[in-house]
Amino acid sequence: MRVATHRAPYLVFGEHEFDLPLDYASPERGKLTVFAREVVAPEKENDELPWLVFFQGGPGSESPRPLQLVDKTWLARALEDYRVLFLDQRGTGRSTPVGDLVGMSTEEQAEYLTHFRADSIVRDAELIRHQLGAEPWTVLGQSFGGFCVVNYLSQASEGLSGALLTGGLPPLERHPDDVYRATYERAAAKSRAYYERYPEDKERVVDILGRLEADEVRLPAGDRLTQRRFRQLGQLLGMADGFERLHYIVELPFGSRAFLHDIEAADPFSRNPIYAVIHEACYASGAATRWSANRLFPDEFRDDPTLLTGEHLYPWMFEEYGELRPLAGAAEILAEHEWPELYDVERLGENEVPAAAVIYAEDMYVPRAFSEETAASIRGLRPWLTNEYEHDGLRQEGGRVLGRLLDLIQGRA
Repeated sequence: MRVATHRAPYLVFGEHEFDLPLDYASPERGKLTVFAREVVAPEKENDELPWLVFFQGGPGSESPRPLQLVDKTWLARALEDYRVLFLDQRGTGRSTPVGDLVGMSTEEQAEYLTHFRADSIVRDAELIRHQLGAEPWTVLGQSFGGFCVVNYLSQASEGLSGALLTGGLPPLERHPDDVYRATYERAAAKSRAYYERYPEDKERVVDILGRLEADEVRLPAGDRLTQRRFRQLGQLLGMADGFERLHYIVELPFGSRAFLHDIEAADPFSRNPIYAVIHEACYASGAATRWSANRLFPDEFRDDPTLLTGEHLYPWMFEEYGELRPLAGAAEILAEHEWPELYDVERLGENEVPAAAVIYAEDMYVPRAFSEETAASIRGLRPWLTNEYEHDGLRQEGGRVLGRLLDLIQGRA
């Protein structure tokens, strides 16, 4: 259902809401709403344009909110040829939200949250395509959005005319343990590179960690700032501006309002509970995670507390993050849950959808070696390996990145 149309300088927005099954295996269990924002250039509003659907990273984050059209962004490049659909993946943004699931038992919370992985998101997208009366469309997936795209190629490739991935080629048959061993290595390397750029920050971090051990420091929302929570700021280091963002926090006076506010503002988990609860499950294709990152916490990180962690989730977070406490029991159940397969490797090996992916050589979150394995497993996929960007290359120089991917699937590169 189209609920509104809005016009801004250089952009026309169409707002859509779709009532879709919570559980595609048992549609009678009820529905949830999924929101999508259509964007088109004003001069092409009435043209018959092909669709490009954007799958956001995360999981647990809504699609980007276009503010204004700026040259060299991926959206500006996309609008030259496409009508773009920004999908608020189920549970995010204006779609039916996932909060603390008040009124549900712990077991009910956990079962409910099993329906928020890539397989359900792709079923949503395909049903939305049919409701819009759209021909097979092109999809663009950033990070976790790329995981959704590979799932799309696995389960509903007939709905696709093209598949584009940026930093989002998932491992197909590897256990989550393999992923977290690799990402700890990357986090350690990024930490060392950070201290090489800002050598005085190592002493500052040592001082901060010492004070946090000695004193009880509270963040503005009331949570205690512990050493291990502070170390999670290392997740910033995989983005193009991450070294600077971390430096500007660390250089602030310890315990100042600005220091504590900026640490809390860097927390992606409290706002987006899906990210904390089922992030590890994104890598669990036919396996249980059993708190993989926690089990594999390296001795190197125990011996050197100045090494900062990355995109790693831990059971203690559901004690120390107040916003996550209501989901602690569900998180424990889901850590033991045997997740179904996400990918059809045989079907991927027979793929006929034009596909291209950028693989970031220094990616902190999605290990390069596993991405290259997957690229080789998808018939016809054309990989672009580059060290020019970090994980957020689509945000940094999106026009060039998307343009090259389009050239790859259209035979111009």
